[in-house]
Amino acid sequence: MEVDYIIVGCGIAGISFCEQLKKHHKTFVVFDDNSQQSSSVAGGLYNPVVLKRFTPVWKCQEQLQLALQMYHRLEMEFDVKLDYKIPVYRKFASLEEQNDWFAASDKPNLSEYLSSAVIKNDNKYIDAPFGFGEVKETGRIDVKTLLDVYKTSLSKQGLFFEITFDYQYLNIEGICIKYKDIQAKQLVFSDGFSVKQNPFFNHLPLVPAKGELLTIYAPDLNIDYVLKSAIFLIPLGNHLYIVGATYEWKDLTHQITDVAKNELLDKLKKLINCSFEVVNQVAGIRPTVKDRRPLVGPHPNHKNIYVLNGLGTRGVMIGPYVAKQLFNFIEYNHPLEAEIDIKRFEKA
Repeated sequence: MEVDYIIVGCGIAGISFCEQLKKHHKTFVVFDDNSQQSSSVAGGLYNPVVLKRFTPVWKCQEQLQLALQMYHRLEMEFDVKLDYKIPVYRKFASLEEQNDWFAASDKPNLSEYLSSAVIKNDNKYIDAPFGFGEVKETGRIDVKTLLDVYKTSLSKQGLFFEITFDYQYLNIEGICIKYKDIQAKQLVFSDGFSVKQNPFFNHLPLVPAKGELLTIYAPDLNIDYVLKSAIFLIPLGNHLYIVGATYEWKDLTHQITDVAKNELLDKLKKLINCSFEVVNQVAGIRPTVKDRRPLVGPHPNHKNIYVLNGLGTRGVMIGPYVAKQLFNFIEYNHPLEAEIDIKRFEKA
């Protein structure tokens, strides 16, 4: 079997790159053993503003444009709903935060995303005496549905292999890559935190961060916006809400923990005062990078082997943008942006 590309990993990064290949009529196969659960347990939010500091996300306008185009195209192709438009309400903790919000909403690069009006809290079950600020151009991607339909589609075409990529079967012969009975021109690793076991890219400073989410049933809450405070609450419909998320740097298993559950519940009870029931808990490992930028680029010695990783917590938004960057680098020799190029970690 001969293809243009072998892709290892079918999370948001892998799917985003596959979409570039499909758009340009490149042939490919995908390997994914379902060990990376960062995409499958993601909250799926896209939001152009860093809500801790009221600053714009890096390249947010370009990211949003590409991402929303891709998800719309996939909705049409698979006849599913993926993009749920929903505002984000940032709870104000004080009058000072209100003032900081007003100042930020006047800035040219934030005015289109931050509403200048303070939204009064009229929900008796939410503790928010200083009200909320509304973030616009936000929403939630149903990542689980996306992964399910995408993998199913590739499987039906014979392009998806749900097995672990075994490096002992990989042979690199000049410009030719051979893996078992597959021959390819290029190999792209979008393998999440398992890159730490990848012999080509395990030197990169990817920092695995475990995150856990709860799903609660809260019939009295009745909110139709994402509520962001010390945690976020994301409505799913039918009185279900995602509650997240935790950050854990030592326990890197996919096992759910009572420690994370109790941490989320403690924060939730300080935010809402209605009855609720925990109906689910999930855990996954996020591939994060110390400078909060993705890891993109070729191997220093094998120029037809590449990495596309480190999307962090904003994967649904940044994935299509960096995938396009990598594709244009490989096929058209366009330079990668220095902020995402893995060369930035080369020792002087």
